[in-house]
Amino acid sequence: MVEFVPLVVSPLEQNCYLVFCPKTKETAIVDAGDEPDKIIGELNRRGLVPKYLVNTHCHLDHVSAVAALQERLGLPFWVHPKEGPILENLRGSQSYFGFGDGRQPRPTGELKGGMQLPLGETFFEVIETPGHTPGGVCLKIEGELFTGDTLFAGSIGRSDLPGGNGPQLLVSIKTRLLALDPQLKIHPGHGPSSTLGAERLSNPFLVGMA
Repeated sequence: MVEFVPLVVSPLEQNCYLVFCPKTKETAIVDAGDEPDKIIGELNRRGLVPKYLVNTHCHLDHVSAVAALQERLGLPFWVHPKEGPILENLRGSQSYFGFGDGRQPRPTGELKGGMQLPLGETFFEVIETPGHTPGGVCLKIEGELFTGDTLFAGSIGRSDLPGGNGPQLLVSIKTRLLALDPQLKIHPGHGPSSTLGAERLSNPFLVGMA
């Protein structure tokens, strides 16, 4: 059974997740948003073996530690290719919000819907969920679903930033997330975890969605 450790990083209180296979200790760093020292310290404390960095999307609060971790740990970085324009503007976003080291990470692998990304004795399934950003994805591994800023407990991602598309976001959630097992636990990019079933029943953006 896969395990994970949530770490709240950056001034925007983003959830970075260390997702690992308990048998092999192979670890995926999901959405390394800031504070690389904190992330490396937790890896070392738990004896985890980082295998790659993977991102649900590339807004600065989800990606600002990636370049440092690539350099210090020698890790590949997986992201959807449509996130390229957001990465190109990362330095400007960091300057505006006042955090990040000004370095732009370089993707080494491209995510696409339906692909499987191995992790120890299990794997992530990539689910394309554009709308918050053009290349937004969710990452399903066993009974856990890492939703980035697509779906939150009690809310959904904003769509008013460059590249956002509100109707597309709702279609992504309806057709690609709500079609999954309602017992799946969701772990968003900000705030607490939930389940798909609970969100379908109580999330004001989803109630009544056929």
